[in-house]
Amino acid sequence: MNSVAVKPARLGINIDHIATLRQLRGTPYPDLIEAAHIVEAAGAEQITVHLREDRRHIQDQDVKNLRKNLKIPLNLEMAVAPEIVRFAVKLKPEWSCLVPEKRREVTTEGGLDLERNRKAIGLTIKSLKRAGIKVSLFIEPSLKSVQLSHELGADAVELHTGKFCLLTQKANTVASKLSPAAQKELVRIEKASRLAHSLGLGAHAGHGFDYENVRWVSQLEGDNRSPLIEEYNIGHSIVSRAVMVGLERAVREMVSAIQAP
Repeated sequence: MNSVAVKPARLGINIDHIATLRQLRGTPYPDLIEAAHIVEAAGAEQITVHLREDRRHIQDQDVKNLRKNLKIPLNLEMAVAPEIVRFAVKLKPEWSCLVPEKRREVTTEGGLDLERNRKAIGLTIKSLKRAGIKVSLFIEPSLKSVQLSHELGADAVELHTGKFCLLTQKANTVASKLSPAAQKELVRIEKASRLAHSLGLGAHAGHGFDYENVRWVSQLEGDNRSPLIEEYNIGHSIVSRAVMVGLERAVREMVSAIQAP
């Protein structure tokens, strides 16, 4: 009897903070295309960038250059904003991930409010999918949000794992034990992922992951022992690690943390 080959989870690298370094001084370096090629060679299977309305790090030309030069898929994080939607439809990245966006936030602080913004999100999904772009929604790991994502026509959900990750970091979690609060969040992530799969949605995850807490999530298994979370999008911890050991090694270490926890 032949066993079914298990496909490992994908790692998408968010390179926003490499652009942040460049924007601090207005220099032409570090070069995002060079960074993208390095992470691809190190085992990443996707490049993720967030084109914010305030353009605080990634610029329009960055996205155009990446779309032209990448050999791996481009995942464009974006707000439900007409200007950005028009840009995405014209550019046609492989994926668009719709995220909430606030002007004064340091980084994305939570998942989309699907109920309040249902009409605008639904219209945006239709526009992107008509252009041949697959769409994921950045949501809280709740069953209600997953169900609404399905009803709105998304291809996947990306679960906001910030609360889980913050709890593990505050507790300085050792590899053998989670706090009760962190365990509760992990269960929420697991239940939301299983519902997503049952509805035919992809289950992605991102926000706050480091080299230790990602292992708890990557151990969750779906059918045939396949990874319950199919895709991770991680940036800050990898760029931070790269300061110490270099970008290629930082990516390889995260690939190992996810695929061999």
